[in-house]
Amino acid sequence: MKTLGNIIWMLSGGLVLSVEWFLSGLVCCMSIIGIPWGIQCFKFARLALWPFGKEIRFGGGAVSFLANLVWILFFGWEMALTCLSLGLVFCITIIGIPFGVQCFKFAKLALLPFGAQIV
Repeated sequence: MKTLGNIIWMLSGGLVLSVEWFLSGLVCCMSIIGIPWGIQCFKFARLALWPFGKEIRFGGGAVSFLANLVWILFFGWEMALTCLSLGLVFCITIIGIPFGVQCFKFAKLALLPFGAQIV
């Protein structure tokens, strides 16, 4: 069931989110200072393709908090809005609710990528 969910997810919005994360990673990696943000983006781009069956745990300390603040100012709020809008569209139908929940998970991840671990 999780494989079917991942295939439907990829075709109906996951590919868009993955490309958005990947492009953000490329932009971040243009400078040496942005490389840590770029690496996070590439990690989450891969997750955006196949999210079902994976869990995200949030944690971190002061460094993660500061990195997340910088991230929110430059990329995070736009990506969170994309995920929220896509999640609301999915939640219109009963069948789309699991996909909407995944989008809301990515909206939180778009705001707080540092300190997040994929399990």
